[in-house]
Amino acid sequence: MNKKVKLLDEGASKTDSPVTGLSPGRLALDRFRRDKVAVWSLYVVCFFVFIAIFAPVLTTLFNISPYTLDRRALNDYGNPLGRFGGVSWNHPLGVEPGTGRDILGRLMYGARVSLLIGFIGTIVTTSVGLTLGMLAGLRKGFVDSLITRLADVTLAFPSLLLIIALNRPLTQRLESIGVPEGNFARMTYIILVLTVFGWVYMARLIRAQVLSLREREFIEAAQSFGASNGHLIFKQLLPNLWAQVIVFATLSLPGYVAVEASLSFLGIGLMAPAASWGIMLGDSVRYYRVDPTYLLIPGVTLMILVMAFNLMGDGLRDAVDPKSDKQQL
Repeated sequence: MNKKVKLLDEGASKTDSPVTGLSPGRLALDRFRRDKVAVWSLYVVCFFVFIAIFAPVLTTLFNISPYTLDRRALNDYGNPLGRFGGVSWNHPLGVEPGTGRDILGRLMYGARVSLLIGFIGTIVTTSVGLTLGMLAGLRKGFVDSLITRLADVTLAFPSLLLIIALNRPLTQRLESIGVPEGNFARMTYIILVLTVFGWVYMARLIRAQVLSLREREFIEAAQSFGASNGHLIFKQLLPNLWAQVIVFATLSLPGYVAVEASLSFLGIGLMAPAASWGIMLGDSVRYYRVDPTYLLIPGVTLMILVMAFNLMGDGLRDAVDPKSDKQQL
């Protein structure tokens, strides 16, 4: 009898211990940590971000420069001396054919350009799409129809052809209104076209989410108490939209990095001697027979970065979506 009472007391003491509930953010973080592929992809992304931020310091430590011409590393025909594109202690990844610029240094500085355009383009595009999507979902009626038709018209345009056709006149226009000439104006143009043609997908996603959320009980209760639009947006809707916004931004950023490289490859983006992965890929096509390493290095680097972003975005999407088939709670 005493033994049973003792067991009951132990069970009661365990039951009475406080139970700490986990917030949705903590649950999503735990799910993300269990996805090893996503975690390692995050490490890769952080590695590239570190290189982009500290590129001047790293090039100084390695005693390399992305702009210095090293004619001594080239033969009489302008091709790199030695094997694998002139790999040596002075140039760990070789040199560019024709110029002798260090490839490692240009990769580091090219990461700064690609990630800067990718991050700024993602932030601006996401902000515009979020604002217009919430406006369309909340106001309905004429405002909703206007934004929806504007999105349809934007999707109907051949974006690549317009980007190529408007490159020179819009870049010159930006320079005429005070934007610094050269590559800075070209970077501004790229960010503008990314915003003009990229906000639609974010706006449609947010509009659908807002239309669904505004029918929920907590929104109707807030409206019945006379809540203002500001209260509905910042206190009720945005906390329920951040997960979709973060996932969309994470999956959009690698696409913008690839777009920048593609435009530079086509000669629409930055121009030499600026360090850009797209410029390196464009130049390497002329030398792929005599120096295939020059084509392989920036191509593989871009592929690794884009793949890491995509895998991290997939893991983040699975973490914040409790209905995902991959979740095992």
